[in-house]
Amino acid sequence: MTLEKKMGLATREAYGKALVDIGRKNPDLVVLDADLSKSTKTEFFLKEFPDRFFNIGIQEANMVGIAAGLASCGKIPFASSFACFAVCKTYDQLRMSVAYPNLNVKLVTSHGGISVGEDGASQQSIEDVGLMVTLPNFIVAVASDETCAYSLTKEAARIQGPVYIRTGRPKAPVVHKKDQKFEFGKAIRLKEGSDISIFANGLLVFEALAAAEKLEKKGIKASVIDMHTIKPLDEKMLLEEAKKTGAFVVAEEHQVWGGLGAHIAQFVTKHAPIPVECVGINDVYAESGKPDELLKKYGLSAEEIEKAVERALSLKS
Repeated sequence: MTLEKKMGLATREAYGKALVDIGRKNPDLVVLDADLSKSTKTEFFLKEFPDRFFNIGIQEANMVGIAAGLASCGKIPFASSFACFAVCKTYDQLRMSVAYPNLNVKLVTSHGGISVGEDGASQQSIEDVGLMVTLPNFIVAVASDETCAYSLTKEAARIQGPVYIRTGRPKAPVVHKKDQKFEFGKAIRLKEGSDISIFANGLLVFEALAAAEKLEKKGIKASVIDMHTIKPLDEKMLLEEAKKTGAFVVAEEHQVWGGLGAHIAQFVTKHAPIPVECVGINDVYAESGKPDELLKKYGLSAEEIEKAVERALSLKS
């Protein structure tokens, strides 16, 4: 069966829709934005609940501090901006005002990765996951498609404690069924395989599926897993796949340092030593360009995943 690339909503748009649906049922939900509501899609919530929406202006650090204050008063604040601004410009506030007191703040960012495109390196967040996983108490996730983004947003509102979710700018290929259920720390196996396991998140999940289809024609059977949550990792899934296939490839739209691949490699080194190859951004900032062109140029493609699979297989004992 040939894999069809059916485009769905951008994950940022699914996030905006989820906020409205949650807000209709929960009056404690409040939303904050740093003057980018049209881009983060929190404008959907603004239009329906203007009295529960706060535009803080271009003051991202202040936004996080206000969100922390609202959380300390029993509200459920969702704060949003571009990933590069919401993480890099607010890190001290996230550390001291949210992570340290373990407050119920949800930071959901848009424009993650290099698929932002023409906006250039200053707005392409490639460090956010690496920064956020180091903060104690935070759950950290990257949405792969509209179903994933919508469900993770609802799950974030349901649970207690700090959550970071990254969404993206472009429309995302559909990789999940509409009724798929999501929990933080519970990966989704999209394809069964016996030779190698490919773990991915964000836009790279579809690329992993495309790579697996091509590999199958070569007689290589690959598992494909949407590891949407980087912290906490689904350790049960990792151990199952390590025992079954004995080799991993990890693909993500993030620096190879500190992202999903680094954390999976750290886990398997201790608990199930096997070859791990990583597909990600290799210690560079990207140029300005069309999203598809950038993803291809910087190696975030099905073709590069195939090459990584071949490298990993060559290392299997």
